Amino acid sequence: MQFRKMGKTGLEVSAIGFGTWAVGGNMWGPQDDKATLETFSRAWDLGCNFFDTAAVYGDGHSEELLGRFMKATRHRPILATKIPPLTYEWPAREGTKLRDAFPKSHIAAQTEASLKRLKVDHVEIQQLHVWTNGWAAEDEWYEAMLRLKEQGKIGFIGISLNSFDPDSGLEVARLGRVDVFQVVHNIFEQAPEDNLYPLCLEKGIGVIDRVPFDESSLTGKLSKTTQFPPDDFRARYFKGARLSETVDRVEALKWLVPAHAASMPEAALRFCLSHEAVSTVIPGMRSVQQAEQNLAAADKGPLPKETLARLRSHRWDRRP
Repeated sequence: MQFRKMGKTGLEVSAIGFGTWAVGGNMWGPQDDKATLETFSRAWDLGCNFFDTAAVYGDGHSEELLGRFMKATRHRPILATKIPPLTYEWPAREGTKLRDAFPKSHIAAQTEASLKRLKVDHVEIQQLHVWTNGWAAEDEWYEAMLRLKEQGKIGFIGISLNSFDPDSGLEVARLGRVDVFQVVHNIFEQAPEDNLYPLCLEKGIGVIDRVPFDESSLTGKLSKTTQFPPDDFRARYFKGARLSETVDRVEALKWLVPAHAASMPEAALRFCLSHEAVSTVIPGMRSVQQAEQNLAAADKGPLPKETLARLRSHRWDRRP
């Protein structure tokens, strides 16, 4: 496993981390908790020391599973979790008042609840789960997070940026109010590289890459006839013509395998790891086999420069 610095935090994190949204069990179909705990253990044994979760993943279930894993194994990974907005609106709407989404009392209460589920006294990174540019200069959310730092309940302040909107983090980064960003970045979604990543390098802000597989399309396993259960998030993500267009775009990437990578998932992960601003990439993993395959990508290193140059033409700028 390769390890990277998380900006200026001093944290050394595994290049491939563990994203736990899918194993929460409320938006990706049924999950097997026993398999999840086995996957956590295998990932840890292979060098994965960074686990990202959130209060809303299975209404706290993914946090509870991490708590069970740590208690049973006595392993203590670097933890990042997230506070849901009081409005429960994803993405955050422009014009939403900060006091309606993240009042101080809510930030404090949600952090306490996460710590209880995780069975720890602190997390290394606490993140706001949605963001809008208009909140950058407001004091209430920032003062609440600083208070949690002073109390030793969180180590660093993070923000999970809305999908397909990386530039919404530029102002808060310039103000010096964030230690870590979480952002969608993959072969299709290359926009963070335009403005956000250069600023993160300049300011020493850590970056957590999420959705490296574009919600599973970049594994190469979807077809135009793929059907998802109604309670599966991807039934909405790929609704209408989106699935057909996505499959065509993935098909156009077939030149990557095996000439440049052993598999499409490996190519997708190594694309993310090719940018120096990226601290860690957090694919979802629901089996030991997936953990083994995904974590192996870290040892392969970045994609060659000529491959990255060719992938620029596969950029796909989308809106939510």
